[in-house]
Amino acid sequence: MGRPAQQDAKPGDFLGPRYWPTWLGYGFIWCIARLPFSWQMAIGRTLGLISYKLARSRRHICEVNIALCFPELSGAEQQKLVRDTFISNGIGVMEIGLAWCRNPEDFRDRVTATGLENLVAAQAKGKGVLLVSAHFSTIEFVGCLMSLLHPFDVTYRYHKNPLFDALMKRGRQRLYGAVIERREVRHALRRLKEGHVVWYAADQDYGAKYSVFVDFFGTKAATITATQKFASFNNSPVIFLSHYRNPDNASYHLYFSEPLADYPSGDEHIDARRINELIEEAIRKEPAQYIWLHRRFKSRPPGMPDLYRRKADSPAGSDRE
Repeated sequence: MGRPAQQDAKPGDFLGPRYWPTWLGYGFIWCIARLPFSWQMAIGRTLGLISYKLARSRRHICEVNIALCFPELSGAEQQKLVRDTFISNGIGVMEIGLAWCRNPEDFRDRVTATGLENLVAAQAKGKGVLLVSAHFSTIEFVGCLMSLLHPFDVTYRYHKNPLFDALMKRGRQRLYGAVIERREVRHALRRLKEGHVVWYAADQDYGAKYSVFVDFFGTKAATITATQKFASFNNSPVIFLSHYRNPDNASYHLYFSEPLADYPSGDEHIDARRINELIEEAIRKEPAQYIWLHRRFKSRPPGMPDLYRRKADSPAGSDRE
């Protein structure tokens, strides 16, 4: 598939008034990134709490997701997890500034890793490595920190705001071997064939056309099949990466799994469910750090109701098959 026309644009191409709010936001995180680390975390926490109060639409999405995925929690416990999720995401916004605007070497002493030898050994086989992960609020800064440990490429989704997209891409290009838009399938496959590590987040809903419906925390979710297709192209080993912000909010830890055995299996549903199980296991360790603010259950199996429609609009339905 072709590249979006704006994908090769530079931030300086977007100086008109319509882009001033984006420049203001970027200037904010650029300035905040120069403050002491503890100050940034405190500002992020405050930003998260403000968003929790004001961003009612996103809060509703988060509440639905957490109610579906953690039915064993009481209403009060679910609401606390919603609040903690917003706090974690507020901190994540501050971490974006660190990732895009600071030298990674400034933070080398803040990262530790378990299983990095698994990644090194897998890449030594010469087939490339598909490094599968998920969208935690730490994703941007952990990518920055991982660039200190091992070279790798990333895939990303083009942002409809061309200035934000250009800023995001510039911030990432200085860290990674290649920054690959998700529709540039041939580019990703070529990098795997050349033996590179390609980081791929497998937990977003790109619609039924590119997915199969399998359980995610007990609810059917459109789960992309590209993961197994990428792996099978060059028989690339697949390693799962989980990453967390430690309780001190000052350091980070990465876990690299051993290469997945018998993956892909040849059955899209089995393979998709297996990836979801790995993501579920990672989420359960630090549920508030997952980005519950996106509509993970946006696409529905035929005949199933919209899970995000408010009860005032229509009777709520659930499908915990």
